[in-house]
Amino acid sequence: MPVEIPKIAYSGKVKEVTLGKGGKTVTVGGETSYPFYLFEGAMTNKPKIAMEVWDCPPEDWAAAALEPFAGVTGDPVAWAKKCINDYGAEMIALELISTDPNGLNRPAAEAAAVVKKVSDAIDVPLIVWGTANHEKDTEVLRLVAELCQDKRLILGPVEEGDHKRIGAASLAYHHTVIASTPIDINLAKQLNILLGNLGVPDDLLVMDPTVSGIGYGIEYCYSVMERMRMAGLTQQDEKLQFPIICNISKETWKTKEAKSPTGEVPELGEARKRGILLEAMSSVALLMAGADVLIMRHPEAIKLVREMIADLTAS
Repeated sequence: MPVEIPKIAYSGKVKEVTLGKGGKTVTVGGETSYPFYLFEGAMTNKPKIAMEVWDCPPEDWAAAALEPFAGVTGDPVAWAKKCINDYGAEMIALELISTDPNGLNRPAAEAAAVVKKVSDAIDVPLIVWGTANHEKDTEVLRLVAELCQDKRLILGPVEEGDHKRIGAASLAYHHTVIASTPIDINLAKQLNILLGNLGVPDDLLVMDPTVSGIGYGIEYCYSVMERMRMAGLTQQDEKLQFPIICNISKETWKTKEAKSPTGEVPELGEARKRGILLEAMSSVALLMAGADVLIMRHPEAIKLVREMIADLTAS
């Protein structure tokens, strides 16, 4: 006797957003079911991975994370090109670490000039990520939006405290906005409404729910992302139907499990393998929760996640 598998009827759909411009744009979203539930719906666009690049040399990265980028970490343009040419990056995420007021506090004009150089040198979509300091991000990202007005960048994090000024600049120069909220579904919906009221169209908006790695609260992040997808797909909540971006690389590689040398904690295993697997496993968990874009660091971790995506979406 044949067994009929019960299926959920979804009434909603994740909105499609095209990132970047030109011949190598990336389209994300479009799901009509829960993540990888291909027996119930479709994933029109597979999840995408952006490779992380910093605008200044990292000083505290684990040796395993620095190794693949030896010789280019002092030059964001060369670093971005290496990610694309050597590791097949579909997107680049430029982290403006140097603009942090508690760090180098690089002036906005200098930071924007670096973004312009990187955007001119690559042909894949460019994510530009600030420091989550409202005053500094407003100054920097508004200038970036103007200087790179023809590049269709993806700018963030845009939070409630700075959404009017950064959102307006992004809208004026046709950049995509990353709506960032602190692990809370209601705050995420509220910010999406505020940006919509400002005039930001649905096709220029993605959500950043804020994430963490395995062992550091990922189950809470997972739960919030899962509820976002439930609301968007089964409760027809149009303000929670946007693609989700997860900046996971910094969250995993800053942990003691990823950074501690093998000799200090031999019971945790070989340091290089440990860090790569921690990033890969955290990323896969977020994919299961509904991530459409992952920002990742190590090429081998990315390779593992790409293989997992291919396996899960194979017909």
